[in-house]
Amino acid sequence: MTSSQVISQFVHNPVFMAPAMGWLSAQLIKIILYALIHHEFNPERMFGAGGMPSSHSATVCALATATAWKCGLSGPEFPITFFFAFIVMYDAMGVRRETGEQAKVLNELMLQWKNMGRTLQSRDPIKSFKELVGHTPLQVAVGALLGIVVATVMCKYLMP
Repeated sequence: MTSSQVISQFVHNPVFMAPAMGWLSAQLIKIILYALIHHEFNPERMFGAGGMPSSHSATVCALATATAWKCGLSGPEFPITFFFAFIVMYDAMGVRRETGEQAKVLNELMLQWKNMGRTLQSRDPIKSFKELVGHTPLQVAVGALLGIVVATVMCKYLMP
C-alpha cells in the first residue's frame, strides 16, 4: 500500500476525520474567543490546553459519536469510545483543572519569593507554571456538544 493510499483511507474514514475536525473546530473557536475577549491574537491558543470549549471533549465525543454512527451501538466499538470519552472528560474537569489551580498558587508564591529578593535554585523564577491546563464543567459540556454536532454532520451529511 502506498503512502497516498494510506492517507486517502484516513481522509475518507469518518471515525478518523470527525474527531480531527472536532479538535480543529474547538481550537479555532478558542482562538476566536480569546481574541474577542483579550483583543489580541495568541497563537499558543491553537495548541494550548484549557479554555472554552474543551478540545479534549470535542475530540473524544466526536470519536464516540462517529463510532456510533458507523459501527452501531451494539458492538464493542461504541462502549469502548464512550467510556474513553467519559474518562478523558472527567480527567479534564478533575486532575487537570486542579493542576491549573495549583499552578496559580505556585506562581503567586514564586512571585512573592522573588519580590523578597530571593531566588530558587531548582527552578528559574522568571518562568511560571502553566495555569490553563484543565476545564470547567461548562467548557467540557460545550466541547462535548461541539464534538457530537461535528460528528453527526460529518457522518450523516458529508461522509454517509
